[in-house]
Amino acid sequence: MRKFSIGPDEGSAHTDWRLRLALAGCVLTLVVVVLGAFTRLVDAGLGCPDWPGCYGQLTWPSEAHEIQQANAAYPDTPVETDKTWPEMVHRYFAGLLLLLVFGLTILTWRRRGQRAFIQVHILLALVLLQAAFGMWTVTLKLWPQVVTAHLLGGMAILSMLWLIAERLRNRGRSIPVQEYRLLQKLRPLAFITVGAVVVQIALGGWTSSNYAALACADFPTCHGQWWPPMDFREGFNIAQRIGPNYLGGALESDARTAIHVTHRIGALVVTILVLSLAALAWRAGSRRWALGLAAVLALQVSLGIANVVMFLPLPIAVAHNAGAALLLLGLLTFCYRIQTAQPRR
Repeated sequence: MRKFSIGPDEGSAHTDWRLRLALAGCVLTLVVVVLGAFTRLVDAGLGCPDWPGCYGQLTWPSEAHEIQQANAAYPDTPVETDKTWPEMVHRYFAGLLLLLVFGLTILTWRRRGQRAFIQVHILLALVLLQAAFGMWTVTLKLWPQVVTAHLLGGMAILSMLWLIAERLRNRGRSIPVQEYRLLQKLRPLAFITVGAVVVQIALGGWTSSNYAALACADFPTCHGQWWPPMDFREGFNIAQRIGPNYLGGALESDARTAIHVTHRIGALVVTILVLSLAALAWRAGSRRWALGLAAVLALQVSLGIANVVMFLPLPIAVAHNAGAALLLLGLLTFCYRIQTAQPRR
């Protein structure tokens, strides 16, 4: 039995359109996140040396005369056609997302009294900030701090769109009192787990932006040792200077090893937290949620291990980014459902 509380004009076609746009935005944002991962993994982050165009034009240079003109205008960064198109396709989809969020904001302004008003404006601010990070990624030549923040921005936009969709659907459900009480006790652990996953995603971004994904080529050990030589101070020096070009990374081997091992430790912490949450959810009676969270976690851990033992194959590395997004959305949804659940009397 489900119980929905719909406001005076929440069931209008206007609200339906907001919900449709929010769900479409979730799909589009996931595409943008995956395209961003693909662009980063094929080393195309500087495929276009300028922003928002590419070598001074709206599309990437493809014809012989266009490439010649681009090389003349940017002699220090000659055109590499296999790197220009991933960067520009990523920008096109990001531009579509910006237009979609603008449309959602306009619809929200037309009916200011409806739910999710504040969340939509937070979303708009996030998208504008994300566009700035996209520009800085190019102008600051793949500075790891900006690249990592750019990844987190994409995840934040995806999360906000999903929560807006959840709020518009008003998924408040009525559950037995005993199950309600047990789930309420899980709230602190659920929120801690979400925070741990966000930190782990940041560590993943830091690992990728510093080209440390292959710093350890074996598993579960690293260089045949459980605790190899590592330079944490240099690996996590967020005050590092902006170099002329960070493509390929600038850290020594021990610093990259420290980043990689820290990401593995983070994965272990997240695994313990998610499995604990799933086990307690099972005991509380939410067995579908328990199985779903455990399944997404198993998939994500498997992809992470495969990245190491298979030397970072492109499809698996891209899927690892998508898996992080799905795990985050699953946990956020679980938290939201706990928050909005009502005891059945």
